[in-house]
Amino acid sequence: MSDLHFTRNIGIMAHIDAGKTTTTERILYYTGKNYKIGEVHEGAATMDWMAQEQERGITITSAATTVFWKYNDNQFKINIIDTPGHVDFTVEVERSLRVLDGAVALFCAVGGVEPQSETVWRQADKYNVPRIGFVNKMDRAGADFFNVLKQIKERLGANPIPLQIPIGQEDMFKGVIDLISNKALMYDEESNGMKMYEIPMPDDLKEITAKYRKQLIEGVAEEDDELLMRYMDDENSITEDEMIYQIRKATCEMRITPVLCGSSFKNKGVQNLIDAVCAFLPSPVDVPEIEGTNPKTDEKVSRKVDVKAPFSALAFKIATDPYVGRICFFRVYSGALDSGSYVFNSTTGKKERISRIMQMHANKQNPLDRIEAGDIGAAVGFKEIKTGNTLCDENYPIVLESMSFPEPVISIAIEPTKQADLDKFNNALTKLSEEDPTLQVSTDENSGQTIMKGMGELHLDIIMDRMRREFNVECNQGAPQVAYKEAITAFCDHREVYKKQTGGRGKFADIIFTLSPADEGVKGLQFVNEVKGGNIPKEFIPSIEKGFKQAMQNGVLAGFPLESMKVVLKDGSYHPVDSDALSFELCAKIAFKEAASKAKPILLEPIMLVEVTTPDAYLGDVTGDLNRRRALLESITAKIGIQAVRAKVPLAQMFGYVTSLRTITSGRANSTMEFSHYAEAPRDVTEAVLKK
Repeated sequence: MSDLHFTRNIGIMAHIDAGKTTTTERILYYTGKNYKIGEVHEGAATMDWMAQEQERGITITSAATTVFWKYNDNQFKINIIDTPGHVDFTVEVERSLRVLDGAVALFCAVGGVEPQSETVWRQADKYNVPRIGFVNKMDRAGADFFNVLKQIKERLGANPIPLQIPIGQEDMFKGVIDLISNKALMYDEESNGMKMYEIPMPDDLKEITAKYRKQLIEGVAEEDDELLMRYMDDENSITEDEMIYQIRKATCEMRITPVLCGSSFKNKGVQNLIDAVCAFLPSPVDVPEIEGTNPKTDEKVSRKVDVKAPFSALAFKIATDPYVGRICFFRVYSGALDSGSYVFNSTTGKKERISRIMQMHANKQNPLDRIEAGDIGAAVGFKEIKTGNTLCDENYPIVLESMSFPEPVISIAIEPTKQADLDKFNNALTKLSEEDPTLQVSTDENSGQTIMKGMGELHLDIIMDRMRREFNVECNQGAPQVAYKEAITAFCDHREVYKKQTGGRGKFADIIFTLSPADEGVKGLQFVNEVKGGNIPKEFIPSIEKGFKQAMQNGVLAGFPLESMKVVLKDGSYHPVDSDALSFELCAKIAFKEAASKAKPILLEPIMLVEVTTPDAYLGDVTGDLNRRRALLESITAKIGIQAVRAKVPLAQMFGYVTSLRTITSGRANSTMEFSHYAEAPRDVTEAVLKK
């Protein structure tokens, strides 16, 4: 497997319940990795190995595996990461996409482009990951392949190019027409779809096939001048290999998204999907060189995908195994790493010994002696490592761009039921927050309680469940709380003089600044230094910035953090003896409290994007209930027999919504919710929060 041209690092991403894990299970079966098919609904899926995943039938943690597939007489190695669809575990998708070269975006043939499909699509755009589309569940009532194509174009702003057309839909779905070879293919039921055979082209599909095939060939011809000339002379002169080459080129450059269709559950279309992964998605050699910075010189450096280049890798996931301890999943971008050797963590500046390297198959580990550029593996032996750390050769240091994770929006107070479990409790929280960057644990200064923040009720529920099962810690938990934030809305000019005289050397700092809302699009502290003539020595400026940054963690209204603000430092003065860095830091903290209270502070609440699909009969009840929850209705789209309602609703109003929705629709409606943005809370909500 030394030729990297035959390696694919791919992820399977989609909305919840689109069939990601089922598709992965079929791939494992067809590639010979599993001898029987594991079903999600039976709790037997290989990739859903956690007890909570098997019970709930959902994917919680991204699982990695490696399979081999023969395509065009070449043996391909495919590293696959199966990611969760639920918005509470969006971090798993984010960190997987960061290290992948390509992705398969699954869409449900009935639901089409759903809210979480949009989220994962944006994440893939962010990391420039080329993808192919697979319209799954073609056998279900209401399946509509061409409607899904339309939605991909309209909602995702993509350029979907169908490479197949379904033969029949819903329970009449039998096979596909391959537009490249212009053949109609059926799947053999007895061999679980292992074998395919050609059938005559159905008469009712000849016209539509000709139309889409003509569009495909025209698109291919436009890619290359020579092809275009040949096409003008003879429409049938472009060969299949030339079509595949041009489609692959356009896919890797992210100009098109080839779309296939099938039904993973009914074993139809998955082999074509694996072929398409080999044919159209990039290999590690096809993606641009990875760029990073040299931590010593801050210069930009890049690494080529080459075994002979200096070693560099990115740790994208940390997992805790009860038997082997901390497992670090990483993607090797250049060079090679041998088992038992040392590696330099350029983020922490420490050397670590790798005791073992493994290739993962869900939660099973296959030992490796060596891992090379372009591969994904896992290692054991790290004393200190976090998601997003760069591993490299000590003589050629590089820091790769890390990942950014969304802020948690919900919090609960927790404590162990038995005081004797306190050490186990703290140990469990440390390990879980190491694994999951969106889980934040802190101690409330006023009450001394341990506060756990996460992405949603399900996220925190799973964490509590894992503490009980994996770490044997029973916990009490408080009611969920919303993670509010604060903001300032006005300009405020302020001067703060900090003086302290206690026998001997005193403290002195004097700053003049303007506090205002940050410029649009800026998060965190926007600090501008306009001090002239050395009125405040240069070495004290970072301390002033640090003071303001720390002060932002506790707003003046109710102690919630500020999302952003701007400080323009105009002037000030210092004392040659009494002034030091700490004086200016403390001065900034006091100044913030004084100035922020005059800058018209407001409370911000998290707003969620909610999509509810409900049968027509319950539409009035559902919208009425949403209006009561201060919802802003955005759209109501009619699908066959059901209505899809999109709305923006404050998170504070959405606790227990799933239960309430089941009640008003007799369990026939579904809802999905994801974080949208922070917005100003109405006066009555602000007053209620401040009274607490």
